[in-house]
Amino acid sequence: MKAEDAYLFPVLGSGVLLGLYTLFKFFDKDMVNLLLTAYFALVGAYSLTEAFSPLVLTFLFQGKSKRYNRSIHVPFYGIYKLELSQAWMFTFAFAAIVAAAWFQTKHYILNNIFGISLSIKGIESLSLGSFKVGAILLGGLFFYDIFWVFGTNVMVTVAMSFDAPIKLIFPREFATELEKQKNSILGLGDIVIPGIFVALLLRYDAHRANVTSSQQSFPKPFFHVNLLFYVLGLVTTVTVMFIFDAAQPALLYLVPACLGSALVTAFVRGEFKELLEYSEEDEEEEDSSEKNDDDKDDDKDDDDKETKKSK
Repeated sequence: MKAEDAYLFPVLGSGVLLGLYTLFKFFDKDMVNLLLTAYFALVGAYSLTEAFSPLVLTFLFQGKSKRYNRSIHVPFYGIYKLELSQAWMFTFAFAAIVAAAWFQTKHYILNNIFGISLSIKGIESLSLGSFKVGAILLGGLFFYDIFWVFGTNVMVTVAMSFDAPIKLIFPREFATELEKQKNSILGLGDIVIPGIFVALLLRYDAHRANVTSSQQSFPKPFFHVNLLFYVLGLVTTVTVMFIFDAAQPALLYLVPACLGSALVTAFVRGEFKELLEYSEEDEEEEDSSEKNDDDKDDDKDDDDKETKKSK
């Protein structure tokens, strides 16, 4: 993600939010929900498969799973190489059953299973690239969340009207058959956005420790502190929501918790400048240049060997 993308993110998010609000306002709510539910059932099944197929491969298939490769011609795209494993297909079959059950019941537990898997996939797929980009993104979404929750009823209306797993649902009290159950909700954006920032700090910890292998253990001060303050921010959000019995913009509490704790940790450790200047693009360029230098050295050694042989 680049700085330009971070600046545009709140604008694009506002456009999507207004689009959904317009759909629910001017079109049949049940029909809109049916179409969106069908779409998210497929997306949820895929995300659930991607999130848990590695575990299925490890524990059920003991790391050994037959793979199937096939090339498919897709119009306007070309040849798409499809690669599936037995573990992936087994997990997808289970995920499809969960999706069908959720489609029929809309039970909050099934909703949360899909929501968690979508969050995992989102954090895995998105990368901030640098601390400055992360700060820009969090800062922009801080004001975005406050405006759309406190300034208008748009976000609350969409969240309450949307049956898709774009939020985690927590029953506040169990209702009788004649009562409507009261729920507290947490949008997936309040998980994914801070999540990719916490993941950035984990990679920063790895960068500080010069980690070269994913199996290598290393100290994670920024990650641990940030994760702790993220949890404290969530607790604060829920506490304020219960006290005032009103919707709360979670990023109002999460952004200061995550961004503030990272900056304070850097200041205390004497790494303030290093954290502000941290960029994964620079790190990749350094790795690439080192690799090119190694390749040149190898080529030079090969040339020297050939020269000696010719002599």
